Amino acid sequence: MEGATFLWLIRHAPVDGVKGTIHAADAAADLTDRAQLEVLRSRLPRDAASYASPARRTIETARALGLEPELVREFGEQDFGDWTGRRHDELASSGGEAYAQFWNAPAHQRPPGGESFEDQVARVRLGLARVGAGPAALIVHSGTIRAALCIALDLTPDAALRFVIDPLSLTRIDRLATGWRVWSVNQRVS
Repeated sequence: MEGATFLWLIRHAPVDGVKGTIHAADAAADLTDRAQLEVLRSRLPRDAASYASPARRTIETARALGLEPELVREFGEQDFGDWTGRRHDELASSGGEAYAQFWNAPAHQRPPGGESFEDQVARVRLGLARVGAGPAALIVHSGTIRAALCIALDLTPDAALRFVIDPLSLTRIDRLATGWRVWSVNQRVS
């Protein structure tokens, strides 16, 4: 299919850090699941262009897959602003009304100094426009993959947040001249 873009979206490896934390961009990846990384590597097309968010965990995951990705700022995870680096349980107990209100409408609310998921969808749309025709591997975040699915399926941001996207999972979508096609979501390949 001339002009089509075939996307292999891989969520980065788990973060090597305290669970329940809103991790910053410099959080390292836990790359100990070598078997899963090898299976993912075998599933990627050999001639694929590769892209990643500029976060350390996505770059480390891409390199563990044998890729040297182009870094695309628009593929970054949702910016949680002042909450970045803090634990959810701490924010729930001391974050005041802003934290509770955010989770009542997470697609539209912005954390202090951050962006909404709606903002992330708009940003990811710009990033996807930069990916040319042919096969491409994107090593990105769960929010980035949800945003791409929001775009591909023409969903509301609220609906797109219902997708579960596990670390080291594969989501396959294609951008065709006539629209989008979804092959699989959150596939744990083995």
